[in-house]
Amino acid sequence: MLEIPVIRWGQPYESLEKAEVVHFETGEKLADIHQANGGLVKMDMRKAHKAREALKKIDIYELVEMCAKAGDLYMNATLPLGNGTQTPEEFCKIQSASTGLPENMCAGNMHKIAFVLKNMKEILDALTRGLPLEILQKGYGMEDRGVMVSYQATSPTLGLVLPSNSPGVHTLWLPCIPMQIGLVLKPGSSEPWTPYRMASAFMEAGIPGEAISLYPGPHDVGGAVTEECERVMIFGGQATVDKYASNPNVQVHGPGFSKILLGDDVVDNWESYLDLMVDSVLANGGRSCINASAIYASRHTNEIADALAQRLAKVEPTLMSDPNAQLAAFANPDVAQAMNDQIEDGLKEGSVTEVTAKYRNGDRLVKHERHAFLKPTVVHAADPSATLANTEYMFPFVSVVECPQAKMIKTIGQTLVCTALTDNEAWSAELVNAMNIDRLNIGEVKTVQLNWLQPHEGNIVDFLFRSRAFQNQPPQAVH
Repeated sequence: MLEIPVIRWGQPYESLEKAEVVHFETGEKLADIHQANGGLVKMDMRKAHKAREALKKIDIYELVEMCAKAGDLYMNATLPLGNGTQTPEEFCKIQSASTGLPENMCAGNMHKIAFVLKNMKEILDALTRGLPLEILQKGYGMEDRGVMVSYQATSPTLGLVLPSNSPGVHTLWLPCIPMQIGLVLKPGSSEPWTPYRMASAFMEAGIPGEAISLYPGPHDVGGAVTEECERVMIFGGQATVDKYASNPNVQVHGPGFSKILLGDDVVDNWESYLDLMVDSVLANGGRSCINASAIYASRHTNEIADALAQRLAKVEPTLMSDPNAQLAAFANPDVAQAMNDQIEDGLKEGSVTEVTAKYRNGDRLVKHERHAFLKPTVVHAADPSATLANTEYMFPFVSVVECPQAKMIKTIGQTLVCTALTDNEAWSAELVNAMNIDRLNIGEVKTVQLNWLQPHEGNIVDFLFRSRAFQNQPPQAVH
């Protein structure tokens, strides 16, 4: 039986407490995961400074090369895992078995992670706006334009409280290692596989284990990571976002509420954007914060909703091993039941209609003994204030909302990704200035098409480093 230890600054640690990870369909035990506790995390954080010290012994450009090597290992190698080893194929199978994510999506997320690792030099160049990396390493230096600059690390480590729903989010913290910032990882309970495999790939590539800790465990572990680390990245729901909204040391990644807006100048041609809309809703099983949860237009909304419903209603649950699987399972059927009940409650509002029901084969909720599926759901909302017009779920769910273009920017609320389909330059300028939109696409870009050379929900370089004044000689006199 696979047994996975806690990792304390690169060293395996066996705990008296263990938790089982089981197959979501059969209940078969997949692995025993040793459990950390909050006290262990607090004890280890006394040595957090040594994580950065270990990385600073290696040249930053060498660390970038090690990341590229780690990307290749992560994608292709048989890597150590606990008391055994794991091939890439075994990784996809066990990740799918514990999370309900189809194996093809697990493989797709592996490709994303490997791509970021292999292209780390270009990504860091983009995120630092062309800063010579030795300046981050030394703390100061001369820019190409002849100006002295200084950047100071705000923490020796980045603490991460990781989710179980979408492995693709792990791409966000990969730049830490080449920037010589250690990692303190609290893996998701049903998806420890990605952080463990990434840590193994890093260490096999030559990155010092002293820079990496993994603390699987109950909620108090996440609390300790958040309290003890000076910079923390957390993934959670809206309640988590609200809890840490005023804490500058915590970067929260919550619901995306990502949207597509059709401008009045192109909406009469909406059919040409149908593929873009379907893919934005359906990609990765609808589990990502970058999936479109609402589509806004001033007219043709009934036709748009109907066309989307006809396309999405064809998507059915299938085997996790099916290379064409498009729906993820809910490993906890009660979660799917609760979402289904919320949708039914939302449909009681007079301004909201479900459009997929007349095209779908059977019920939205497909419940099994140990797991469940929710089939794609399209609703039409004549009123933008309707509950379902402002809701996001972890499956392909989208509201087609009728709203005048002049009111869209204000009405959509906080939005992680906004794809605006328009050639209207005046409206485009308003969208550029909209503070409630994080990632903005103007033109035919799916909400799920990310450019890795651009920051995602806050620049991790700005989060982990502060710019400050630095002089090592008097300034020239100003006449």
